[in-house]
Amino acid sequence: MTIHKEGKGILLTLAVMLLVVNGLTWYFFGQSEYPYVFNTVAVGSVIVYLFLINFFRNPKRVFENYEEGMVLAPADGTVVVIEPTDENAVLHEKRIQVSIFMSVFNVHANWYPVNGTVTYYQHHNGHFMSANLPKSSDENERSTVVIDLADKTRILMRQVAGALARRIVTYAKEGEPCSVNTQVGFIKFGSRVDLFLPLDAEILVNLKQPVRGNETVIARLKKK
Repeated sequence: MTIHKEGKGILLTLAVMLLVVNGLTWYFFGQSEYPYVFNTVAVGSVIVYLFLINFFRNPKRVFENYEEGMVLAPADGTVVVIEPTDENAVLHEKRIQVSIFMSVFNVHANWYPVNGTVTYYQHHNGHFMSANLPKSSDENERSTVVIDLADKTRILMRQVAGALARRIVTYAKEGEPCSVNTQVGFIKFGSRVDLFLPLDAEILVNLKQPVRGNETVIARLKKK
């Protein structure tokens, strides 16, 4: 387990700020008749810092024995949507949407769900509604990535910001190959990831099921 590169700068800045705050608190209250003020600030600082360390953890995960047609979970979290829907932003056709909601306690790194080539990437500005609301997929800040498989099947993946998230990081670039075991990006704080799969895909997860990014097989695509 390591710290994700997206969190190192934040953790360093926070460490300096907390040291300054604790130093000042000790200077004014450490030797006074109110020592509990320093103790409270110190304990609170440790809790906040440990929480952010946990949030920015970056587990090394390798999915072995991957077979073409498998669709892996792109994120840790809970399945909140499995339903047919019209994907009108990019694909302009009916798809099966599978959405995974990430709480602040989940790993927030995102992985590519399949092997293929990135053929589309776009970042969209938007609102910051709770990511577990259905309309957040279309109205919140989001990044959309389309992956073409070798058999020309197209998979759309969408990173969606939540009420706390204010930055989506996406590493995908159009024209570049992508594969499982590789991170596609990171979403800071509560958020969700949507997958739009072909209607004939076999869905292997259920609503409210916990899944793990780059570990749980969530669907299997029909061979063409």
